[in-house]
Amino acid sequence: MGISALTAPPNPKDILETPLEFPDNMLLIELCGEFDRNLAQIEHAVGVQILRRGNQLAIIGEAGPRSEATVILQELYAKLEAGRTIEPGDVDGAIRMGREARDDRVSRDGDQLEMFQGGRVEIKTRKKIVEPRTEAQKAYVRALFENELGFGIGPAGTGKTYLAVAVGVNMFLAGHVDRIILSRPAVEAGEKLGYLPGDMKDKVDPYMQPLYDALNDFLPAKQVQKLIEEKRIEIAPLAFMRGRTLANAFCVLDEAQNATTMQMKMFLTRLGEGSRMVITGDRSQVDLPRGVQSGLREAESLLGGVKGISFNYFTAKDVVRHPLVARIIEAYDKAEAQG
Repeated sequence: MGISALTAPPNPKDILETPLEFPDNMLLIELCGEFDRNLAQIEHAVGVQILRRGNQLAIIGEAGPRSEATVILQELYAKLEAGRTIEPGDVDGAIRMGREARDDRVSRDGDQLEMFQGGRVEIKTRKKIVEPRTEAQKAYVRALFENELGFGIGPAGTGKTYLAVAVGVNMFLAGHVDRIILSRPAVEAGEKLGYLPGDMKDKVDPYMQPLYDALNDFLPAKQVQKLIEEKRIEIAPLAFMRGRTLANAFCVLDEAQNATTMQMKMFLTRLGEGSRMVITGDRSQVDLPRGVQSGLREAESLLGGVKGISFNYFTAKDVVRHPLVARIIEAYDKAEAQG
C-alpha cells in the first residue's frame, strides 16, 4: 500500500515517517506475517501505514499513532528474538497494550515484580508461555503472584479463569504448591443431576469442562491425566470441598457468582498453610434461585481492604475472545444501565 492510498490527508507537517530497522530478515518476515497480515492488522487498528523497505519498516502517519505502532512492532519483534512465535492473538494483545500505554494507563510499571524481567509479565507453563493482553490482565496476574487470596471479577471472555489456572500450573511446576484444586458450583444442574446418565463423575464433568480445557492448554494431556489419577490435580464441584483443609495447594473457585454465601464462606475458610486461592466470577450472570444472595457479592463487600486479599476488575474492553463479544457485553451493560 502506497502513500497515495491516503485520502484527505492531515496537514503535511503532522505526517512524518518513523523508520524501524530489524537486523534479522527471517524474523522480519515472521513479524510481517503471511501476506503482511500482521502489518495490516496493526495499520487498521492504529491508523497508520507501514511500508516494507528491505530490512526496514517505515511507519507513516501522525505522531501519536506512529509512536503506538512503533511500540507494538518492537514488542512483537522482541518476542520473536526470544524464540517465540506470533499468532493473531499475540498481535491483538500487543495492540491492546500499546493503546493502553498511549492512554496513560500504565501507571505501575515501576513496581514490576523482579520475576517479570524487563517489565514483561509472563506465565511459563509446560506447553506454552502465557502473556496478559490488557493492562487489567497484567495487574491481575501480578496480584495473583503477590497475594495469597485474589478475586477476579468481570464479564465472560476476559481471561479470569484462564490466567488463574496458568498461574496455578506455573506455581505447581516451580514447586511452590503440591496440588492444584479447581472447583465450580454445579448450580446449573440443580436437582437434575440425578437424571443425567453415568456415575457422579460423569454427571458433573460437563460443568467442569472449561477447567479441563484450560489445564490441557498448559500441560500435556497424558500428564494431566496422570496428575488427576495421583490426586495432585483435582477438579470437583464446590459441594465436595466441605470439611477439607487445602494445604500447599493452588485453589481456584470459578463461576463464584453462583456460590451461596454459606458456600463462599466454606470455601474461603478451606485455605490452609502454604496455599493460594483465586476466586473468579461474573456478577451479571448469577444463576442462583431468586432471593438467594450471591456469595461473591457478599465476599466483595466484606473483604475489600483486607490485607493479603486482592480484587481485580475487568470490563468489556478486556474481552480477548472475538471482538464481537465485547460489543455484545457493552450492549447488554448499556441496556441494564438504562433500566
